[in-house]
Amino acid sequence: MNILYLSISGNTRAFVKKLAGYAIKQHTIDSRFPEVVLKEIHENSDFEKEREPFFTFVPTYLDGGNGIDNGDTEILTETMREYLEYENNYALCLGVVGSGNKNFNNQYCLTAKQYATQFGFSFLADYELRGTQADVERVYQTLVETLKTNVH
Repeated sequence: MNILYLSISGNTRAFVKKLAGYAIKQHTIDSRFPEVVLKEIHENSDFEKEREPFFTFVPTYLDGGNGIDNGDTEILTETMREYLEYENNYALCLGVVGSGNKNFNNQYCLTAKQYATQFGFSFLADYELRGTQADVERVYQTLVETLKTNVH
């Protein structure tokens, strides 16, 4: 299971590393459960054409406001959007997982929701900040189920 992610403050990186660790444990118990391959996208990344299906993890950083009629413009995470656009990489994306801070109400996970709308893939799951162990397990199960239904 391939995961492309972008991490600004380290929260997304921490979450996907916990997810990868959990995946290893699940794979050890039952080899039908996939392990996770992580690829961090950042402003210095060399863009390349993706060849295998993947999931995208993206935090939310916006320019303020309320996320409804203002403050819904993506900042800091544009590199992931550009990477998905590059060579139509988005076509291999099986879905997006968003994160953020629930204190921001309508802006919570708005970047991931915008990606889903723009690129036509599903918004699969969310978690707050670095997520909990329950979030890791829930998100992993969602990814496994999505993988089963989309990759033959």
